[in-house]
This record gives sequence, structure tokens and C-alpha cells, in this order.
Amino acid sequence: MAADNVVGTGAGKGAQTVAALADEKVAALADEIVDFRFKGLPPNAEGLTVGELAAERRNLFTGGFTTPVLALSAERVEHNLRLMETYSERHGLAFAPHGKTSMAPQLFARQAEHGAWGITLANPHQARVARAFGVRRIFVANEIVDAPGLAWIAAELAADPSFRLVCYVDSVRGVRLMHSALAAAGASRPVDVVIELGAGDGARTGVRTESECVEIALAVSAADTLRLVGVAGYEGEVPNADLASVEAWLRRLVALAVELDKDGHFAGLDEIVVSAGGSAWFDAVASVFAEIPALSAPVLKLLRSGAYVSHDDGHYRHLTPFNRVPEEGALEPAFRLWAQVMSRPTPQQAFANAGKRDAAYDLDLPFAQVVRTPDGEVRPADGITVTGLSDQHTWMRTDSSDAVSVGDWVGMGLSHPCTSFDKWQLIPVVESDGTVVDFVRTYF
Repeated sequence: MAADNVVGTGAGKGAQTVAALADEKVAALADEIVDFRFKGLPPNAEGLTVGELAAERRNLFTGGFTTPVLALSAERVEHNLRLMETYSERHGLAFAPHGKTSMAPQLFARQAEHGAWGITLANPHQARVARAFGVRRIFVANEIVDAPGLAWIAAELAADPSFRLVCYVDSVRGVRLMHSALAAAGASRPVDVVIELGAGDGARTGVRTESECVEIALAVSAADTLRLVGVAGYEGEVPNADLASVEAWLRRLVALAVELDKDGHFAGLDEIVVSAGGSAWFDAVASVFAEIPALSAPVLKLLRSGAYVSHDDGHYRHLTPFNRVPEEGALEPAFRLWAQVMSRPTPQQAFANAGKRDAAYDLDLPFAQVVRTPDGEVRPADGITVTGLSDQHTWMRTDSSDAVSVGDWVGMGLSHPCTSFDKWQLIPVVESDGTVVDFVRTYF
């Protein structure tokens, strides 16, 4: 997988110009002014650009940063990017990581540098963010029936022949709504669609039966604003999932692609898209996709796992497929939220100044990992348990009166990166010695 696939590999000066403009837009993020909008940043850095602040290489703990502050490990992010690049290449998979995890154009660009085919997103707004920063291949893992969003897509496709967008369809009515909106917008290029196969009764979106898939394929063929290019789905929604049930559903997905191809629904394509892959079962995706037989066109086996870039200390740490295949490597949690103890009302209670506005809490509470005292001593957070979050407080239970003191910083691991990134507009990237070397801008 070529490292420049997201910003395009087309021939000629036109493609080179688009790629250069994309690089410029990402680089221009360093020109944003540091001010009150960005929590955790040093008050005495106000008026500097983000690039100027990064160039100062301040220390997270002694350089004026305020708490709470979320940090990304520079070394661990790089490790995770390299690991998934290698994994995808080893298993013959194209990779379109789900950008809704970070909504960070700098990370999109780094994912491209590490071999990403494109970026997966969830809706037209997220696609607009990616396009604003030059992403030229977008996979929208939902059916789009928003007429203004479809009009924008039609305009983007018309304006840039090198831009490709693929999205789900999962109903005949959805196909008709899409066609109507695109026709009204004067679409000059068809939108590529894949039929989403649902993961079973009680699962999330997606078509429940193969016979309905055929009906949708026929509806797409009757709409000149759409082009059927493959099948897709999300194995993470398989009810009561285990390896056997996930692989069984993935084989249904492959069989659907084979049958639709056999019946001529992919006639004339340069490639057929077969896509799946969250962050919990991509080993099953790799295994089953390796079994895809030859079809009428080459198959783009598209993996979409997104949480890997930061990983976590909770939900995905337990679910990652690398636990099942340790010989393939291991992801590393890259987030740490630092909060300061501001109240110690009893020997069993302590309260820090981070809350629901700062920390993910939808899957697990934060995990107290280390304590850093005002004089720079760092020790494990033994005897400290996070028991709850208020809007602006972390509730901690302590086993002893000397477990933590007012003024100490507590470093916490987080669970579920998708609801960690969205609470921070500008995130310091920190080397292992505490040096802040960059900042990641998010757009939610």
C-alpha cells in the first residue's frame, strides 16, 4: 500500500498539486493562535502559534501547562501506526481506518504516510472535515439519506475527478432517496455504494437477509446516480460475538459478494470492495478475507479499524485481537489524562479536577496509574481507585492517608478513545521524558 494513497496517486501535475495542497493545509494547523479555546495549555503561551509553542519543547509538568490536561504519547502513537501498517500489509488488506475516532487531520495524514488506502467516516460532516484537509478516498460506513449532504458529495465528485467516496446502502427506500437527492443536485458522477449486510437479528444497521440484498442491488442498478461496487458490514455487532460466530458472519458477507458477482451485479468494475473490521475482530477479518475466491474483478479487501491509533487502557486493551495473536505484536495505550488533587476531605477520599468534560466514561471509568508530586517524584498510584466522575471532579477512593496529597498530579489511563478525543480540541503530544513536541487538533 503506497504511503500517499490518501492524498492521491494519480498521474501528472494535477495529482501532485492536490497532494501538495493537502500537505499545506495540514501544515497550516501550526499557524493557529493559542488562546482561551484550548484547555490545559499554558496561559503564558497565549498569542503564540501552535507551531511556536511546539518549538519551545516545554515540559508537560514544569512548562506552565494547567490541569486537567490530556496527553498523547509520541512514541506509542508511532508504534501503533507502524504496527497496523505492517499487519495490513502482511495479510494483504487495504486499510481505511475509521477517522471518527480522532477527527484529527494530522493523524489522518500520518495514517496515510503509514499506508492507509483512505479514511472511513460516519457522516457527511465528518467527510467535509476530511475533504478540507485533502483526503481523496473516503469510505462512509453508513447509508446517507441527508439531501444537503448528498448534494455536497455530488459537488465534490464533480469538482475533483480524483476524489472517490464509497458509502453504505441498506434499504430500497434509502436507494430511492439517495437517487432523488443526487438527481436533484445534478450529479454528474455516480456515487459508489456497497450493500451493508446486517450482523444478525438485534444488531445495528444493515440488511437482514440475502434476498433483500438482491432487491437493493436491483434498485441500485435502476439508479444512474449510484454504482454498486461491493458489500460491507461491521462484525462488531454480531450478537453474543465469539470467534466462531464472527467468522460465520464474515463468511456470509463473502458469500454475498460471490453471489452478487455471479449474477452480474459487479459487471464492468475495475475492483470489487469487500469491507469489514472494527478494533475487536480484525484477526477474524484477515483470516476469512484470505479465503475470498477469485471474482470478476480484483477484490479490495478493506479493513476499517480505527481505535488502534491511540488504543486504550480499558475496553480495547481487553478486546484487541493482538491478545489472541501475540506473535503479531501488541498495541500500546497512548493516552494519559493528568489531573490535580484539589481536595482530600478524609483519609479514604480524594478529589481531582478532571470530570466528565475531560475523560471518557461511557465504557469504563479512568484508571489511576501514577502519582507525580510537586517536587517531581513519580510513583505508582497504589491504593488509589477512581470510583466516579462528576462534571468537573474525579472521585477517588484511597487505601491510606498518604496515598495522595492535595497538589499531586494523578496520571490516569482511559477507556474508549472515541469518547476521549472528542473532549479535547488541541492535545499535546509528549515524549517519554515529558517534552511536548507537537499538538494534535481535533474537529468534532
